[in-house]
Amino acid sequence: MSDEALPGHVRVRLDLSYDGAGFHGWAKQAGGKRTVQGEIEDALRTVTRSKETYELTVAGRTDAGVHARGQVAHVDLPVELWAEHREKLLKRLAGRLPKDVRIWRVAEAPEGFNARFSAIWRRYAYRVTDNPGGVDPLLRGHVLWHDWPLDVDAMNEAARALLGEHDFAAYCKKREGATTIRTLQDLSLVRGADGVITATVRADAFCHNMVRSLIGALLFVGDGHRGPEWPGKVLAAGVRDSAVHVVRPHGLTLEEVGYPADELLAARNKEARNKRSLPSAGCC
Repeated sequence: MSDEALPGHVRVRLDLSYDGAGFHGWAKQAGGKRTVQGEIEDALRTVTRSKETYELTVAGRTDAGVHARGQVAHVDLPVELWAEHREKLLKRLAGRLPKDVRIWRVAEAPEGFNARFSAIWRRYAYRVTDNPGGVDPLLRGHVLWHDWPLDVDAMNEAARALLGEHDFAAYCKKREGATTIRTLQDLSLVRGADGVITATVRADAFCHNMVRSLIGALLFVGDGHRGPEWPGKVLAAGVRDSAVHVVRPHGLTLEEVGYPADELLAARNKEARNKRSLPSAGCC
């Protein structure tokens, strides 16, 4: 996965959003399952009248059912194709894409830009309500109903112990050869006037199921099943706890992806590719 466009190509940044309910996640899959990547690549091939499929690289691969408001991807297009279609590409994609995925901006990316490796943070929101009557029908596809009263102050107290750089193995589904060390920059919850609790979760990167597992642990604190110290103890133990539930995906939305200034892209790409480890707790 190069940090520069292929020879004779232009790297194009796409800013997009989608309702994840009808997709089997972002990434293309065998068996003809509907995915966000597949829909966009098909639309791009159609509107540019190309025989070749130009593959997208994304900032964060969302799971089935997860939404995105501020997703970012890039694609390398031949110089001639980009020159021919750049002025009308956005409007043509709008006419070809299904209504549950939209591209809002198409622009030539700065030198060294990589949608995945250049990112310095991703910000998600998870929305949940403890309203005894359930979820507003107009929000049912984006808000989880929790049928116990939730103490937001206790949840925020528990969240503070999880901030910083840690090995989040206890909150991730491990993947072969992948690290579970992440820097959690923000984890905070606010109850809105409508009673919906929005959890903001921001990190340099996330491992598989990390956000939904963190929210699952905090809900157990919020409804009184565990004390505020419990999520921190689970983190320190470093192993999956059967009491940590991976909450349903529909409450989760990728809100925004952050990138450094253009002149810092190359350094960020190199840093992001390095396998991380935590400092040793002991001394020689």
